Amino acid sequence: MISLFFLTSGLFLGWSLGANNTANVFGSAVGSGMVRFKTAAAITSIFVIIGSVLSGDGTGSTLESLGSVNQLAGAFIVAMAAAVSVYWMTRADIPVSITQSIVGSIVGWNIFSGTVTDLSSLAKILLSWLFSPILAAALSIIIYKMAKFILTHMSIHILKLDYYNRIGFIIVGAFGAYALGANNIAGVMGVFIPSSPFASLKIGSITLSPTDQLFLIGGLSIAAGVISYSGKVIKTVGKGITELTPVGGLVVVSASSLVLFIFASEGLESLLIGAGLPSIPLVPVSSSQAIVGAIVGLALIKGGRVNYRLVGKIGLGWIITPIFAGIFAFISLFVLQNVFSQNVYRQVRFMISPDTVQKLEAEGLYSKGMDSLNSIVFKNGVSFKEALGAAGVPENKTAGIMYFSEFLDIRVNGAELKKKLNPEFLRNEMAEAVIALDGKTFQYKWQFEEALAEQDPIWKIKPESQANKNYNRNLRAKLTFLYGIFSQ
Repeated sequence: MISLFFLTSGLFLGWSLGANNTANVFGSAVGSGMVRFKTAAAITSIFVIIGSVLSGDGTGSTLESLGSVNQLAGAFIVAMAAAVSVYWMTRADIPVSITQSIVGSIVGWNIFSGTVTDLSSLAKILLSWLFSPILAAALSIIIYKMAKFILTHMSIHILKLDYYNRIGFIIVGAFGAYALGANNIAGVMGVFIPSSPFASLKIGSITLSPTDQLFLIGGLSIAAGVISYSGKVIKTVGKGITELTPVGGLVVVSASSLVLFIFASEGLESLLIGAGLPSIPLVPVSSSQAIVGAIVGLALIKGGRVNYRLVGKIGLGWIITPIFAGIFAFISLFVLQNVFSQNVYRQVRFMISPDTVQKLEAEGLYSKGMDSLNSIVFKNGVSFKEALGAAGVPENKTAGIMYFSEFLDIRVNGAELKKKLNPEFLRNEMAEAVIALDGKTFQYKWQFEEALAEQDPIWKIKPESQANKNYNRNLRAKLTFLYGIFSQ
């Protein structure tokens, strides 16, 4: 029951997302009078759940690399801080993104727990916040020009055009809701994945993994927010920034939905990699930034009036939200741990042992300056990284050294694995390799990974390349799942 209680903050966060971000999908449709609010809410609710369950995994790995919240009580606070931030902005009628709030909360947890924030993942997310509204504006201009060309060269009766617009809004809105769920559900429930209280659930021929169950209840909470409290922000997006015609509204929803889909689609990433092209990073982007960028892009190409004062207010909200969420998370974590005696993070230790030295030497990562650090137990990643810097270790070697030095007691438990096993997530031969190690203990992740690879080469991480990117990401997700089960 305590575990289920801790999930309530994720449900509140999902509700806040639904209340705030429905405007990004149907705000222009409702604002232009083409779709009734009740219809928009119903369509959004259905398709946001479908997108969450079917395609929500894509952006989860990026958030997890930013900071893996390893205790359920800590995940409760991280999600609660993000939810309060979004709710606060919703009360002010400002569209903000769940991504901005959850990233701020995770960084706050990292600071409190002494976890090193992955700056490359953070930079990737921040760049997406900058690039997504620009891309949405560009797509909005392109789609508008295409629509204008079609309308100019085709004689369509005004009544038929009105009918086509309404159908178009429904189709594009459904796609936008699907993309919203796929791109943002990891922000809603992703922090609970490492400490999920669920086991695999089989319903007839369908097997729901712990992650599937988290994403399903998260999708339901988003739907609840859509139905109960999304009307106010819809008015801000639909009418406040610039006046939108029905065609213009259809253009901006199409553009913003495409942006969300592009940054969440594993299928598109695989297609680009298969064609030998650079892949687009799978990161949770801001649907609010995308829709505002699309609206501004359309206004610029049409020469319409833009309410820059409102755009500035929204932009200020984008800056304040992650900062507020991070501060709120840090203070709340302190209170929950010191007043209510709850463990909000599992201590991650680092130690350079003789085994680690051999491994680092084999990987070309060991340097003489590290001799003074041998056999010292560091209580968190920040203190270990500072010690490496003081020892003169080059910055480009730090991440690898930290990975091989993370001291994690692992005891393989075959019975526990079978209890939580999802056949679709962990194939028979992979599971058999794990069960073959039943009862064995390992001090480091790399020792466990090497033992698995010896049992079956399918567990071996491949050399990093565009072609191996998806394989390695999926394999690391499986390993993270095992660490959550077997870590002492």
